[in-house]
Amino acid sequence: MLSPAQIVEDYGRRYVIRLPEKTLLEATTRKKRVDFACGDEVLVQPLNETQAVIEELLPRRSLLFRQDAYKTKLFAANVTQVLIVAAAVPAPSEELIQRTLLAAEAAGIQAALVLNKSDLPESTALQHAWAYYREVLHVPMLAVSALSDVTALRAQMQGHCNILIGQSGMGKSTLTNALLGEDVARTGTISVALAAGRHTTTHTRLYDLDDKTTLIDSPGLQSFGLHHLNAAELLHDFPDMRHLIGQCRFHNCTHRQEPDCALKAAVLAGSLPEARLAFLQKITDEIG
Repeated sequence: MLSPAQIVEDYGRRYVIRLPEKTLLEATTRKKRVDFACGDEVLVQPLNETQAVIEELLPRRSLLFRQDAYKTKLFAANVTQVLIVAAAVPAPSEELIQRTLLAAEAAGIQAALVLNKSDLPESTALQHAWAYYREVLHVPMLAVSALSDVTALRAQMQGHCNILIGQSGMGKSTLTNALLGEDVARTGTISVALAAGRHTTTHTRLYDLDDKTTLIDSPGLQSFGLHHLNAAELLHDFPDMRHLIGQCRFHNCTHRQEPDCALKAAVLAGSLPEARLAFLQKITDEIG
């Protein structure tokens, strides 16, 4: 008889699944299938007290992933909030943040910006520089310090299945430990076996904060491919531009040289930053 379970750790081809009674089992898949993600709800066939086989994927409510010209990388499934972690030091990639926000919008997942290391003097300038995300895109921006106070972050996470996304060096692991406690964040026995011969930070893991709140910690990333998005529908995923859809003279406007372009007019009027239009053009070229 098949049992319902949730994938709580993803090692690429091997997984840790959790049964309803909280039992953890090491799991493999049929025919080397690897298109499962941490957070997925599945049906499994237990083999013994420690192992199971994943037989079926249950419908997903959401899926966050990235895709470049060569491969697809699944982050997590059934996520309801993406927490984008950044810090003033080392210098963060604003384009990576914009790409993550775009992917979350396209997937129907709400997002929040977490500015870690808020005690650094450079943090205030970064908050001012990124005010556009908060004031125009309406992305919550939380200033926290993983080493002293994560109260605001904990409140933002309440009731959600959250995933932490960010570059290496932004303090994601320290935030995870602050939210969970060092002992909870340590890898368990099954994880040690699955991670043998590899860096444990290259896997994705789900933690329970309480009965209604979960946290998925993912490896640090330096790029975020968006080849899975549709270039023709891209404007729908830009909250600051979607109100201009249909207002260009030409229905197939590329928002570059065409006359009477609503987006270029918005840039000239000062209501749309030129950098946002340039970002749209870059992604359109990349995925088109």
